[in-house]
Amino acid sequence: MKDVYLFSGFLGSGKTSMLVDVLRQCKEEGLKPAVIMNELGEIPFDSRAVDVEVPLKEILDGCICCTGGEKTEAQIQTLLHEADFDVLIIETTGAAHPVEALDAVYSPLFADRLNIKGIVTVADSRRWLEREGLSPQARSLFLEQIRHAHLILANKSDLLTEAEKARVVFELQGLNPNAMILQTVHGRVPLKWLKAMQATAGKMEISPARIGHHLHLGSRVIEFTRPFALEEFEEWVRGLPDTVYRMKGYVPIEGMAYLMLFQYAYGLIHNGFLNI
Repeated sequence: MKDVYLFSGFLGSGKTSMLVDVLRQCKEEGLKPAVIMNELGEIPFDSRAVDVEVPLKEILDGCICCTGGEKTEAQIQTLLHEADFDVLIIETTGAAHPVEALDAVYSPLFADRLNIKGIVTVADSRRWLEREGLSPQARSLFLEQIRHAHLILANKSDLLTEAEKARVVFELQGLNPNAMILQTVHGRVPLKWLKAMQATAGKMEISPARIGHHLHLGSRVIEFTRPFALEEFEEWVRGLPDTVYRMKGYVPIEGMAYLMLFQYAYGLIHNGFLNI
């Protein structure tokens, strides 16, 4: 039996950071991981964070729960046929409802070969405190992702005061009293907490929520034809509307030899430089 974890969380919450760290821990313990990654856009930026030796399948340009479970079933079947692994991690797009995404994993085609451990939801702690600023549809999905989790990471806790940290944990526990809640930074969670999950020994009762279908989220690829001054690019970012939840990509900056890896979530910017 191969353990299966579903990583959930709203756009920019830190799922990929958690994934990378969990993969590192798996390899340190001698476990062989495999990954299915779901991207809302058509370019697989996050998959580049996964080591080449880790078996990887991608579902692009749509979320698992909206594009149907057939793609997920096909990817799982391919991994079971082609790859040697002990642990399967499915990272959903931030627009996916976790229960609807998990439904595809319960296919009778391979149910006897998989041990569904449960849903790990990464919640951006600052975004949680400011959730009233989200649209009603996005806020509903954000809450659903937390409500159905078996393990919750209150992530980015380093950005909060002690009083805010306590408030986040208290409110998350009120929404989902059955889940373990861990305060984390950069999505780092000890592997032992995942291995201890036994939330789905039998199949869960699933009621279609369809929230992700009505978010009206879209994605767009922007191609740069020239380098930008750093100040010019920062000014452009500051002028982005609140309806832009998430951006990631590579930006040419004047005077810099390498492309800048750019990550944006809810007004917070994270970047670095790549030799590309």
